[in-house]
Amino acid sequence: MPVDVSLISAFLVGLLGGVHCVAMCGGIVTALSFGLPEAERSGFARWRYLLAYNTARITSYTLAGALLGGVGWLAANWSGVHQVQLFLQLLAALFMVALGLYLGGWWQGLARVERVGGRVWAGLEPLGRRFLPAKSPGQAFLLGLIWGWLPCGLVYSVLVWSISTASPLYGAALLLSFGLGTLPNLLAMGAAATWLSARVRDHRTRQLAGLLVILFGLYSLLRLIQ
Repeated sequence: MPVDVSLISAFLVGLLGGVHCVAMCGGIVTALSFGLPEAERSGFARWRYLLAYNTARITSYTLAGALLGGVGWLAANWSGVHQVQLFLQLLAALFMVALGLYLGGWWQGLARVERVGGRVWAGLEPLGRRFLPAKSPGQAFLLGLIWGWLPCGLVYSVLVWSISTASPLYGAALLLSFGLGTLPNLLAMGAAATWLSARVRDHRTRQLAGLLVILFGLYSLLRLIQ
Protein backbone atom coordinates (compact mmCIF):
# COMPACT_ATOMS: atom_id res chain seq x y z
CA MET A 1 0.00 0.00 0.00
CA PRO A 2 1.38 3.45 -0.84
CA VAL A 3 2.52 5.06 2.38
CA ASP A 4 1.25 8.50 1.38
CA VAL A 5 -2.30 7.17 0.94
CA SER A 6 -2.13 5.52 4.37
CA LEU A 7 -0.89 8.69 6.06
CA ILE A 8 -3.55 10.86 4.43
CA SER A 9 -6.22 8.37 5.43
CA ALA A 10 -4.96 8.20 9.02
CA PHE A 11 -4.97 11.99 9.29
CA LEU A 12 -8.55 12.15 7.96
CA VAL A 13 -9.65 9.47 10.43
CA GLY A 14 -8.28 11.56 13.30
CA LEU A 15 -9.59 14.88 11.99
CA LEU A 16 -13.05 13.83 10.93
CA GLY A 17 -13.60 11.31 13.70
CA GLY A 18 -13.63 14.25 16.11
CA VAL A 19 -17.05 13.54 17.59
CA HIS A 20 -15.86 10.17 18.81
CA CYS A 21 -12.65 11.68 20.20
CA VAL A 22 -14.52 14.38 22.10
CA ALA A 23 -16.95 11.82 23.53
CA MET A 24 -14.16 9.50 24.69
CA CYS A 25 -11.67 12.09 25.93
CA GLY A 26 -13.83 15.10 26.82
CA GLY A 27 -14.00 14.10 30.47
CA ILE A 28 -10.23 13.90 30.75
CA VAL A 29 -9.77 17.26 29.05
CA THR A 30 -12.34 18.83 31.38
CA ALA A 31 -10.68 17.32 34.45
CA LEU A 32 -7.32 18.66 33.36
CA SER A 33 -8.65 22.15 32.60
CA PHE A 34 -10.60 22.58 35.82
CA GLY A 35 -7.80 21.07 37.88
CA LEU A 36 -5.25 23.67 36.82
CA PRO A 37 -4.05 26.21 39.36
CA GLU A 38 -6.37 29.22 39.14
CA ALA A 39 -3.57 31.52 37.98
CA GLU A 40 -2.91 29.24 34.98
CA ARG A 41 -6.42 28.66 33.64
CA SER A 42 -6.22 31.27 30.91
CA GLY A 43 -3.90 32.61 28.25
CA PHE A 44 -0.55 31.09 27.39
CA ALA A 45 -0.26 29.27 30.71
CA ARG A 46 -3.22 27.05 29.87
CA TRP A 47 -1.77 26.35 26.43
CA ARG A 48 1.41 25.00 28.02
CA TYR A 49 -0.62 22.35 29.83
CA LEU A 50 -2.80 21.47 26.86
CA LEU A 51 0.15 21.20 24.49
CA ALA A 52 2.12 19.07 26.95
CA TYR A 53 -0.90 16.85 27.46
CA ASN A 54 -1.58 16.32 23.76
CA THR A 55 2.08 16.01 22.77
CA ALA A 56 2.42 13.13 25.22
CA ARG A 57 -0.80 11.53 24.00
CA ILE A 58 0.43 11.57 20.40
CA THR A 59 3.82 10.31 21.56
CA SER A 60 2.12 7.24 23.05
CA TYR A 61 0.25 6.67 19.80
CA THR A 62 3.49 6.95 17.81
CA LEU A 63 5.42 4.55 20.04
CA ALA A 64 2.58 2.01 19.87
CA GLY A 65 2.49 2.35 16.08
CA ALA A 66 6.24 1.70 15.88
CA LEU A 67 5.87 -1.37 18.09
CA LEU A 68 3.05 -2.92 16.09
CA GLY A 69 4.69 -1.94 12.80
CA GLY A 70 7.68 -3.92 14.03
CA VAL A 71 5.43 -6.90 14.72
CA GLY A 72 4.20 -6.67 11.12
CA TRP A 73 7.80 -6.48 9.89
CA LEU A 74 8.71 -9.65 11.79
CA ALA A 75 5.69 -11.46 10.40
CA ALA A 76 6.49 -10.41 6.84
CA ASN A 77 10.26 -11.05 6.92
CA TRP A 78 10.78 -14.00 9.23
CA SER A 79 8.24 -16.09 7.39
CA GLY A 80 10.06 -15.61 4.10
CA VAL A 81 6.72 -15.84 2.32
CA HIS A 82 5.80 -13.05 -0.09
CA GLN A 83 2.10 -13.81 0.40
CA VAL A 84 2.36 -12.62 4.01
CA GLN A 85 3.21 -9.13 2.79
CA LEU A 86 0.29 -9.21 0.37
CA PHE A 87 -2.02 -10.35 3.16
CA LEU A 88 -0.90 -7.46 5.38
CA GLN A 89 -1.56 -5.00 2.54
CA LEU A 90 -5.01 -6.52 2.03
CA LEU A 91 -5.67 -6.22 5.76
CA ALA A 92 -4.74 -2.54 5.67
CA ALA A 93 -7.12 -1.85 2.79
CA LEU A 94 -9.98 -3.71 4.50
CA PHE A 95 -9.36 -1.77 7.71
CA MET A 96 -9.63 1.48 5.81
CA VAL A 97 -13.02 0.41 4.49
CA ALA A 98 -14.09 -0.63 8.00
CA LEU A 99 -12.93 2.69 9.43
CA GLY A 100 -14.88 4.55 6.78
CA LEU A 101 -18.04 2.65 7.66
CA TYR A 102 -17.40 3.40 11.33
CA LEU A 103 -16.88 7.10 10.74
CA GLY A 104 -19.96 7.36 8.58
CA GLY A 105 -22.10 5.70 11.25
CA TRP A 106 -23.04 2.79 8.98
CA TRP A 107 -21.32 0.04 11.01
CA GLN A 108 -20.26 0.10 14.67
CA GLY A 109 -18.33 -3.16 14.75
CA LEU A 110 -15.05 -1.43 15.54
CA ALA A 111 -16.49 -0.31 18.87
CA ARG A 112 -15.80 -3.88 20.01
CA VAL A 113 -12.09 -3.16 19.75
CA GLU A 114 -12.42 -0.97 22.83
CA ARG A 115 -13.17 -4.03 24.92
CA VAL A 116 -9.77 -5.49 24.02
CA GLY A 117 -7.96 -2.59 25.69
CA GLY A 118 -10.22 -2.51 28.72
CA ARG A 119 -7.98 -4.78 30.78
CA VAL A 120 -4.87 -2.75 29.98
CA TRP A 121 -6.65 0.48 30.92
CA ALA A 122 -7.85 -1.03 34.20
CA GLY A 123 -4.21 -1.24 35.28
CA LEU A 124 -3.15 2.15 33.93
CA GLU A 125 -6.12 4.27 35.02
CA PRO A 126 -5.21 4.32 38.75
CA LEU A 127 -1.69 5.44 37.79
CA GLY A 128 -3.13 8.32 35.77
CA ARG A 129 -5.16 9.51 38.74
CA ARG A 130 -1.91 10.22 40.58
CA PHE A 131 -1.24 13.11 38.20
CA LEU A 132 -4.66 14.75 38.68
CA PRO A 133 -4.88 17.59 39.23
CA ALA A 134 -1.81 18.44 37.15
CA LYS A 135 0.32 20.98 39.01
CA SER A 136 2.83 21.50 36.21
CA PRO A 137 3.20 20.91 32.44
CA GLY A 138 5.49 18.02 33.33
CA GLN A 139 2.68 16.28 35.20
CA ALA A 140 0.32 17.03 32.31
CA PHE A 141 2.82 15.36 29.99
CA LEU A 142 2.96 12.22 32.15
CA LEU A 143 -0.82 12.13 32.28
CA GLY A 144 -0.95 12.44 28.49
CA LEU A 145 1.38 9.46 28.09
CA ILE A 146 -1.10 7.34 30.04
CA TRP A 147 -4.13 8.84 28.29
CA GLY A 148 -2.74 7.56 24.97
CA TRP A 149 -3.74 4.05 26.06
CA LEU A 150 -7.38 4.89 26.77
CA PRO A 151 -9.61 2.16 25.25
CA CYS A 152 -10.87 3.65 22.00
CA GLY A 153 -12.09 1.71 18.99
CA LEU A 154 -10.87 4.40 16.64
CA VAL A 155 -7.33 4.44 18.05
CA TYR A 156 -7.01 0.70 18.42
CA SER A 157 -8.26 0.02 14.91
CA VAL A 158 -5.55 2.33 13.56
CA LEU A 159 -3.04 0.45 15.75
CA VAL A 160 -4.10 -2.82 14.17
CA TRP A 161 -3.88 -1.09 10.81
CA SER A 162 -0.25 -0.15 11.60
CA ILE A 163 0.68 -3.85 11.69
CA SER A 164 -0.04 -4.04 7.97
CA THR A 165 2.61 -1.40 7.23
CA ALA A 166 5.21 -4.07 8.12
CA SER A 167 7.57 -1.30 9.20
CA PRO A 168 8.29 0.31 12.59
CA LEU A 169 8.96 3.64 10.86
CA TYR A 170 5.77 3.64 8.79
CA GLY A 171 3.75 2.30 11.71
CA ALA A 172 4.97 5.22 13.82
CA ALA A 173 4.24 7.68 10.98
CA LEU A 174 0.72 6.27 10.60
CA LEU A 175 -0.13 6.84 14.27
CA LEU A 176 1.59 10.22 14.27
CA SER A 177 -0.59 11.31 11.35
CA PHE A 178 -3.69 10.05 13.13
CA GLY A 179 -2.72 11.86 16.34
CA LEU A 180 -2.12 15.12 14.52
CA GLY A 181 -5.55 14.78 12.96
CA THR A 182 -7.16 14.62 16.38
CA LEU A 183 -5.50 17.83 17.61
CA PRO A 184 -7.93 20.48 16.24
CA ASN A 185 -10.92 18.95 17.99
CA LEU A 186 -9.22 18.17 21.28
CA LEU A 187 -7.56 21.55 21.56
CA ALA A 188 -10.86 23.12 20.42
CA MET A 189 -9.84 26.71 21.13
CA GLY A 190 -10.35 29.82 19.08
CA ALA A 191 -12.93 30.65 16.45
CA ALA A 192 -11.50 28.37 13.77
CA ALA A 193 -11.44 25.32 16.04
CA THR A 194 -14.97 26.05 17.22
CA TRP A 195 -16.14 26.24 13.62
CA LEU A 196 -14.36 22.96 12.82
CA SER A 197 -15.88 21.23 15.83
CA ALA A 198 -19.37 22.30 14.73
CA ARG A 199 -18.75 20.94 11.23
CA VAL A 200 -17.50 17.59 12.51
CA ARG A 201 -20.62 17.19 14.67
CA ASP A 202 -22.81 17.35 11.59
CA HIS A 203 -23.76 13.83 10.47
CA ARG A 204 -23.39 14.75 6.80
CA THR A 205 -19.77 15.73 7.40
CA ARG A 206 -19.14 12.44 9.18
CA GLN A 207 -20.69 10.53 6.29
CA LEU A 208 -18.55 12.44 3.80
CA ALA A 209 -15.46 11.65 5.87
CA GLY A 210 -16.43 7.99 6.02
CA LEU A 211 -16.97 7.89 2.27
CA LEU A 212 -13.54 9.41 1.62
CA VAL A 213 -11.81 6.81 3.79
CA ILE A 214 -13.79 4.02 2.11
CA LEU A 215 -12.64 5.31 -1.28
CA PHE A 216 -9.02 5.23 -0.11
CA GLY A 217 -9.53 1.62 0.98
CA LEU A 218 -11.11 0.64 -2.33
CA TYR A 219 -8.31 2.36 -4.20
CA SER A 220 -5.77 0.32 -2.24
CA LEU A 221 -7.67 -2.88 -2.98
CA LEU A 222 -7.68 -2.01 -6.67
CA ARG A 223 -3.90 -1.56 -6.64
CA LEU A 224 -3.50 -5.02 -5.14
CA ILE A 225 -5.64 -6.58 -7.87
CA GLN A 226 -3.74 -4.92 -10.71
